[in-house]
Amino acid sequence: QVQVVESGGGLVQAGGSLRLSCAASGRTFTSYAMGWFRQAPGKEREFVSGVNWSGGGKYYADSVKGRFIISRDNGKSMVYLQMNNLEPEDTAVYYCAARTMNVVTTAQSWTYWGQGTQVTVSS
Repeated sequence: QVQVVESGGGLVQAGGSLRLSCAASGRTFTSYAMGWFRQAPGKEREFVSGVNWSGGGKYYADSVKGRFIISRDNGKSMVYLQMNNLEPEDTAVYYCAARTMNVVTTAQSWTYWGQGTQVTVSS
């Protein structure tokens, strides 16, 4: 099993940047795909980005392509989400997630979740 804890959220003006971090623990970390989801008030949780266990495959939602970058450091058991050119529509609670298979976009298919970190983008 694996435990994940995300951090790095905050308040930023439109056009600014934030970097989210996710610390993972567990002996099988390198075998897990890692992903980021977000949930805005009154809306369902949606896929943002994911990276396969090898780090070779990266995936992004259309809404964040060209703005967000996902990366992972297996030696440190960390995954990051660099968020650039933030927009008010990016405001949400961001969650780090893990699963034993490849990256998928359906939230219910992911097994392990962090507690969430709030990202607020002002206009």
